Amino acid sequence: MGVSYAANTAVVRTGAERLTLIRRTYLLVFASILVTMGGVAFGFTQPQIMDAVNAHPFISFLIVFAPLWMAGRMDTAFPANVGFMFLFTFIMGLWLSPLLYFFNRTQPGVISEAALLTGSTFGVLTAYAFVSRRDFSAWGGFFVTGLWVLIGASVINLFFQNVHVDLWLAAMTVFIFGGLLVFRTWQIRNVFGPDQYVQAAISIYMALINLFLAILRIVAGGRRS
Repeated sequence: MGVSYAANTAVVRTGAERLTLIRRTYLLVFASILVTMGGVAFGFTQPQIMDAVNAHPFISFLIVFAPLWMAGRMDTAFPANVGFMFLFTFIMGLWLSPLLYFFNRTQPGVISEAALLTGSTFGVLTAYAFVSRRDFSAWGGFFVTGLWVLIGASVINLFFQNVHVDLWLAAMTVFIFGGLLVFRTWQIRNVFGPDQYVQAAISIYMALINLFLAILRIVAGGRRS
């Protein structure tokens, strides 16, 4: 899953504005993760919802992204843009609940292990993007292209259901979304305007969620083997 946004014409002119953008972005990301966890917890108590997601995965996936589409196109309409993002992240939790419920029942502890690895990876890559003086602008096109290749390969593997290929695809997902995380972080530091914290937070959130899901597949596959 990938989302890209073009930066608007406004630029951050002062260090104080940049710090405000960074603070708002990562507070919103942290809050969104908590909302997603709330959605997962609520899904665990609603077997009808989990059954509906399992029965209609593609329809439910489209429903997940409806509020995200609204949030991404309301650049300055606070608090509606934040509200739509929280709605998106809550529904994302509902969408993830059947998968996480399955792993929680079949492989206890694998979710917390994957979460710890994801948090560590996120911290290291974010710190690298902020500390490094490199220009990561070229990474966007490269990793977005890789994302489309990954999506195509994943669709093909749906027909073959090869476990070993799935683990390789999960490893490629970590690589691609790790690169996109660095690129998006670089954009926050250098490109995003002062009112684009919602778009910035969505980009970071999507990279983080996809990293977690890929690492979860790798850890769970390693345990099975």
